[in-house]
Amino acid sequence: MFGTPVRVAAAVVVAAGALAGCGGGPVKMGAAALVGDDRISVTTLDQAVRDWQRQFKTDQNANQMRADPGNPEQQVASDTLSESDLRGALAVLVNFRIGKKVAASSGVHISETQVDQVIASLDRQGGAGSTTLANGLPRSYTRELARFLATRDQVAAKAGADGNPQSPQTMQAQQQTARLFMDTANGMKIKVNPRFGSFDPNQVTIRPVTARLSAADPGIR
Repeated sequence: MFGTPVRVAAAVVVAAGALAGCGGGPVKMGAAALVGDDRISVTTLDQAVRDWQRQFKTDQNANQMRADPGNPEQQVASDTLSESDLRGALAVLVNFRIGKKVAASSGVHISETQVDQVIASLDRQGGAGSTTLANGLPRSYTRELARFLATRDQVAAKAGADGNPQSPQTMQAQQQTARLFMDTANGMKIKVNPRFGSFDPNQVTIRPVTARLSAADPGIR
């Protein structure tokens, strides 16, 4: 679950290509997801993925980071918004909110300076903006991704991580942090519009749609 920032983000916040989806189609009005009292609108999600799609196409580093020979759909963005892209981006947005809850419950405060430090680190490893694109969101979400990663690292540090990713202490702290994210997700009221799938708190992912909704299904509001 933990490792390089790119792999960490892809594992924890679920890169879009990791989720198999159905074809594109009209998006229902209302909320894409509810996380407690926080509403992620379909409009916000749709715009984020459209911006991502445009930026991702021309970012070679992002394409290399995201490339998966076993999943051709994950390597390039098409001209049509797939439900896989929408669901993956929604999973990231939901996980950002879980990260905020984890930070609050753990007494972790992430300063803007710490966010800047994570961004600088990502820039040295291929680009912070490219990393954000590789995780299915446009560059405008780079600071949110950096804050999420900083939260993860600070929570792990409080659990005993010593900075060496191969040490037993760090590995144990990472496992504790992963469990904390899952436990936090389990305790939050997270509801995903069935148009996009269903939230699995035990894996901190959004599972793909298993059956098409009827035209009369209102989703969530």
